[in-house]
Amino acid sequence: MANSVEFLPGTGVTPATLVELVVSCRNLIDADVFSKSDPMVVLFIGDGHQGWREFGRTEVIWNNLNPDFVKKFVMNYFFEECQKIKFEVYDVDSKSADLAKHDFLGRMECTLGEVVSSGSRFMKKLIGPKPNSGNIIIGVEELSSCKEQVIMQFCAHKLDKKDFFGKSDPFLTFLRANEDSSFTVVHRTEVIKKTLNPIWRPFTIPIRSLCNGDYDRALKIECYDWNADGGHEFIGEFTTTVRELTRGPGSSNVYECINPKKKAKKGDKYKNSGAVELMSCKVERIFTFLDYVRGGTQLHCTFAVDFTASNGDPKSPSSLHYLNPYNPNPYATALRAVGNIIQDYDSDKLFPALGFGARLPPDGVVSHEFALNGNPVNPYCNGIDGVLDAYNKALYSVQLYGPTNFAPCINHVAKFAGSRRSGEDYFILLIITDGIITDMPQTCEAIVNAASLPMSIIIIGVGDADFQAMEVLDGDEVRLSSRGKFAERDIVQFVPLRDFLGKPGETSAALQARLAKEVLEEIPEQFLSYMRKNNIKPKPPLQRQLTISSIRSLPASEM
Repeated sequence: MANSVEFLPGTGVTPATLVELVVSCRNLIDADVFSKSDPMVVLFIGDGHQGWREFGRTEVIWNNLNPDFVKKFVMNYFFEECQKIKFEVYDVDSKSADLAKHDFLGRMECTLGEVVSSGSRFMKKLIGPKPNSGNIIIGVEELSSCKEQVIMQFCAHKLDKKDFFGKSDPFLTFLRANEDSSFTVVHRTEVIKKTLNPIWRPFTIPIRSLCNGDYDRALKIECYDWNADGGHEFIGEFTTTVRELTRGPGSSNVYECINPKKKAKKGDKYKNSGAVELMSCKVERIFTFLDYVRGGTQLHCTFAVDFTASNGDPKSPSSLHYLNPYNPNPYATALRAVGNIIQDYDSDKLFPALGFGARLPPDGVVSHEFALNGNPVNPYCNGIDGVLDAYNKALYSVQLYGPTNFAPCINHVAKFAGSRRSGEDYFILLIITDGIITDMPQTCEAIVNAASLPMSIIIIGVGDADFQAMEVLDGDEVRLSSRGKFAERDIVQFVPLRDFLGKPGETSAALQARLAKEVLEEIPEQFLSYMRKNNIKPKPPLQRQLTISSIRSLPASEM
């Protein structure tokens, strides 16, 4: 088995193999009245004594009781561990991320060892609301270390007409050959409406997904006519390989789309059901987050703390800012959780720490961007302990006030990010807040402007306030916009702290670990999206000591 971790002499590491799980379902329950179910599968992993932890979700496939999901689950397999996994299937009824708001169709529990040892496909009955709730099929394959992706575009000519009152609504499905001669769906194009000569958009897919690094593995491409009820009509298919596709456009990459049933029926009179042509194909190396970090890119984290009066009097035990001598308050918990991880990626571990929404000494002027250590010329704190020390001292020197304005702190960090666009530095702003934003238009504009910079924003909500506005800023569903301009990237991650509280017997360290994992999980992809968009490649690891930059080299007047 291929080891999924890097060889580092003189160190120890637990043996692991990277595997890809492919999910399909058959004969699911029909939970919708006027159509078929819209299934989605959620994967959970056993989390020791803590129960189950969500690992990931597939896409939703509309109107389909026999779905083959494109999204795969990639995870480490450890031979010597009992890795419990659970799959739950839901009929999606809204855009809500809350699983309780969707219809439960069934679940299946097993171990990753059972799946791996089954060969290439593992099938088991779903336990659900009905005696026969269908089956779930898990395909598994060890992943190669291939670090390449391919960008391709296809078009088609003279496809069969399938719609009675129109033409066709064609799309392509790409299927990778498995070792047991079955095929696994790895990609679907968008649907082009009402045409027999579609031109699909270019798409990017890892070579590992297409053929797991084997350029000569069979790749089947099927063409369908899309129907709203999920009963897509088959137009035709052909087979090729990634190696053939990488030769680029030309006569060898124009394929007759063949419908075997139609061919058998018509015999020699049948020629094809149209032709699919490769318009472009380009192979690129995939750079990972680790490639950039090993090449010297530094992560700079700025902490911004909400000092508005809605947090309550810090001297009162009911306050979110209460300094309990035995347990950290919510703000300290969030600062410690994120800071402990981030400081490993900053060479000098000096962090700017800001506050907003307070009246400052000596004259009580309200500030939405002040240094927690009281030094506006040098707001840097030494490590996460220094940040917590500055936070504790600030609680005794400022007066909690308001309102809750985010834009000044966002623009503060954006100013530094705007001057460091080369890829050697990446900036993270952690905002910890209890309240509803009072400068929403300005905040939206600040985030949209920052989206083009090497920058990410994490918002942790503490307390029981209505955080609906934060979900708007976290552009997972709808890309944030301001004055008609859309954010180039999704750079905001919002997490409510209350979702992590209340587990009986859980230590503060365990809570902080779970919180850190949740709030930081989008950072690598946001980081890579900036590097890809700006065509920035990582430097070789050996150049690391030559390229470490210090943000403190900026003049104090620019802060």
